Amino acid sequence: MATGYGDLLRTRHAARLLGGTLLGRLPNAMAALAIVLFLRSQGAGYGLAGTLSALYGAAVAVGQPLLGRAVDRRGQPRVMTAAALLSAAGFALLAATGPDPLPLAVAAVLLAGVATPPLEGGLRALWPDVLRREDRVQKAYALDAAAQEVMFAVGPLLVTLVVAFVSQAAAVLVTGALGVAGTLVVVTSRPSRQWRAQDREAHWLGALRSAGLVALLASFFFVGIALGAVALAAVAYGDAHGGGSVAAYVLAANGAGALVGGLTYGARTWPGLPERRLRVLSLGLAVCYPPLLLVPALPWMLPLAALSGLFLAPALACGFLVVDRHAPPGTVTEAFSWVVTFVGVGAALGTAAAGLAAQHGGSAAGFAVAAVGGTVAMLVLLCTGRILTVPNLGSGSEKDRNGAAEPRFSSTHQA
Repeated sequence: MATGYGDLLRTRHAARLLGGTLLGRLPNAMAALAIVLFLRSQGAGYGLAGTLSALYGAAVAVGQPLLGRAVDRRGQPRVMTAAALLSAAGFALLAATGPDPLPLAVAAVLLAGVATPPLEGGLRALWPDVLRREDRVQKAYALDAAAQEVMFAVGPLLVTLVVAFVSQAAAVLVTGALGVAGTLVVVTSRPSRQWRAQDREAHWLGALRSAGLVALLASFFFVGIALGAVALAAVAYGDAHGGGSVAAYVLAANGAGALVGGLTYGARTWPGLPERRLRVLSLGLAVCYPPLLLVPALPWMLPLAALSGLFLAPALACGFLVVDRHAPPGTVTEAFSWVVTFVGVGAALGTAAAGLAAQHGGSAAGFAVAAVGGTVAMLVLLCTGRILTVPNLGSGSEKDRNGAAEPRFSSTHQA
């Protein structure tokens, strides 16, 4: 397994692009906590701090597909650099003004979120040109999905360290600065500078005119609901089982399961169409959530939490292949950015739903929301199987003799 990933990362530009993208995406894992801690230090109540933090998340969800479409039209360096600088300016404005005056704080949070550069979608658009082989691209998607678990564990830790050694305001500033630094690592690379999207058909729906992509996004929305519900239910479980770091242990076990699943999935080449494989993986994801409803003592809960994460990264990695196959020509960055939006909005709604459920039925009710989300995600894929079988608007896809589309891995062309 290690040898396979080593060969991938030794491919020219691969390590730089993956590392820069993860660095530039750290604000996604840091901002919510950094904003809350800073506003609380300035005297804001939990309600205001939480609202502005949620507003940041909503702004990111809105901005990603819009910026992704701009990247497809104008290239990565110009759009992503400007976006990263504007986002950092938003964080700096918040650190300078605090919660008062409130309209300025709202504007700062909105700017920081909407202008978040679409590095996630941009990287996945680059992989086919950089790696040039389907097996390598599949492995890269799996490594990317697994690395997200590490990123979302490291982000809050960095915020905590900066707050402990400097200040809450510094944590907000560092969040914006890391976004700029990671973006510059990516956009100054040769693949990013030379990448151009295919010629695209003018259409106001952009990537969303692909029925297959819409079906996949609908499934990912419910995956997001499951993710948000698990995070909230883990907190409720921790409160019922001694408090302290119990919730962190449960979420760490869930992340460890996703990491192991993603690395294992990417270590081999899988035959057959990714659309069919995704349905199998979604079944595994759906089956592994209901055992959490048992809410046993912590020594038994940790393996169940790890099991619930086992199919997450493989399902996401396989889903990325499907996105590339169904994105209309010239919309690949936008298509991947829509994934970020749908998962993010789903996670926010899942957190809210699990909170209401846990308030009345305890942590088991919160985990039930996750189980429902995973099940519906699977059912969406099963019910739209015909739509997803043959990409008719795939990014540079070609029909084989059976009518199934195979990626050419030149979905973009070099300038």
